[in-house]
Amino acid sequence: MNRVGFFVSSALVLLALLSSMLFVVDQRQFGVVYALGEIKDVITEPGLNFKLPPPFQNVSYIDKRLLTLDSPDTEPMLTLEKQRMVIDWYVRWRITDPRAYIRNVGLDEAAGANQLNRVVRNAFQEEINRRTVRELLSSKREQLMADVKREVLEQVKGARPWGIDVIDVRITRADYVEAITESVYRRMEAERKRVANELRSTGAAEGEKIRADADRQREVTVANAYRDAQKIKGEGDGQAAAIYAEAFGRDAQFAQFYRSLQAYIASFGKKGDVMIIDPNSSDFFKAFRGGGAGGAAPAPGKK
Repeated sequence: MNRVGFFVSSALVLLALLSSMLFVVDQRQFGVVYALGEIKDVITEPGLNFKLPPPFQNVSYIDKRLLTLDSPDTEPMLTLEKQRMVIDWYVRWRITDPRAYIRNVGLDEAAGANQLNRVVRNAFQEEINRRTVRELLSSKREQLMADVKREVLEQVKGARPWGIDVIDVRITRADYVEAITESVYRRMEAERKRVANELRSTGAAEGEKIRADADRQREVTVANAYRDAQKIKGEGDGQAAAIYAEAFGRDAQFAQFYRSLQAYIASFGKKGDVMIIDPNSSDFFKAFRGGGAGGAAPAPGKK
């Protein structure tokens, strides 16, 4: 029984020892083997590997994938015109040399991100200090990001290489600080109102001009029409007078009688009209007294 227990415990010890000597490197990682705190080997290919059991050798892992570093703070930066701008950015980077990375940066990805953040922020500050807000927002934005990337690469690949590679540097947002943004919005609102009022004034002036021109054209048209109407009316009156003269010239007594009838119609046009005249002495009722078309008629006797 003691022999069986001895064999079982020995087998368990061997399995534990063997498991401590085996390790698996994932395809997304570097495997770094340490011997008494010193880097012994770096495993770059995925698979099963062997090492001495602790404490003689230990293994740690470092990510070999493409990493992203986002700007962690919103502290404003000054442009060439001394305008305070808030810049949000990100960096795509990866570890390429684990030995140099561990010696010069740190044991994990967080250490590299912290130091890289400082270098990238300083590079952005230096480049933004050389540019205006307009250049930052439009014309020279791509050049700014390229210059920042170049400066960061010079830092990480200098006399003491970090063992990393910077793939890309990008600006995601560039904006004024909150206090300046509010004043900018107010200026923009005032400018839009000024433009709107100017457009309204211009429109009102154009409207008045159009209305004045339309009124002038209407007056001219009405005057021309009245002139033409009066001309036609005058020609008609002239023709009528000529016709009357010709007709009345043929029979003077009938013309006088006709005119008297027209005068009677005009004088007694309404039912309640009253005229006080001596019919015997007035020529107005001569047609009545004549007893015919202009003939003399005896005056009515008095009763």
